[in-house]
Amino acid sequence: MYGREPAELAAGLTGLTGAERRLDMMLRLGPYGEGFGTDPDGLTLEKVLAHPHGIDLGPLSPRIPGLLKTRSGTVELCPEPIAADVGRLRGALAARPDQLLLVGRRHLRSNNSWMHNVPALMGGSNRCTLQVHPDDAARLGLADGGLARVSGDGGELDVPVEVTDAVRTGVVSLPHGWGHARPGTRLAVAGADPGVNVNQLIDGSRLDPLSGTAVLNGCPVRVTALPLTVTMTAQGD
Repeated sequence: MYGREPAELAAGLTGLTGAERRLDMMLRLGPYGEGFGTDPDGLTLEKVLAHPHGIDLGPLSPRIPGLLKTRSGTVELCPEPIAADVGRLRGALAARPDQLLLVGRRHLRSNNSWMHNVPALMGGSNRCTLQVHPDDAARLGLADGGLARVSGDGGELDVPVEVTDAVRTGVVSLPHGWGHARPGTRLAVAGADPGVNVNQLIDGSRLDPLSGTAVLNGCPVRVTALPLTVTMTAQGD
């Protein structure tokens, strides 16, 4: 297509909508496409629509090892840097520190918080709670529906407890995307049940020793029970 005018190529596209015209362009420029006339037997949107039961494009063509960029020329399922870190990982699992590990959680009706201002989607399982295994709850004196204070490197939050075996012992889970009480948020529905901002427990100082990236999941925290008379801290984003 080099050297041809874009307007000329656009004029050759078919489809009733912009989305269909874009699909036609992608088909034409794809590996099986007609290339705007360079391969008359190739695919176009019109050709695909004319074959509602499908088009046989022939057998699959192998692309390995051509696509591999590893020095060995093979698929390295366990490269040396990862293999060398297994010992540290096992040691961390066996250490069983007094702290719990905090992991995140996503809700289907939350979708990274942007549905929190839709009344029909709030409530039910879409709640900002700290999920705790029953064994850990009993050990720490936590009650389902009670309050707990979670303390991490970056600060502390007060949050309702949800006792459940959906998490393993030694792990607590708090969903991200909450904390709608910050001034200026202007979300009436979400502001009525703001939850807490899990990011305030993390100060960004912990780095993964293998990749060097910030540790945002599996962070150590301390959890203590609070009396129900304590007002839950509403944190902002």
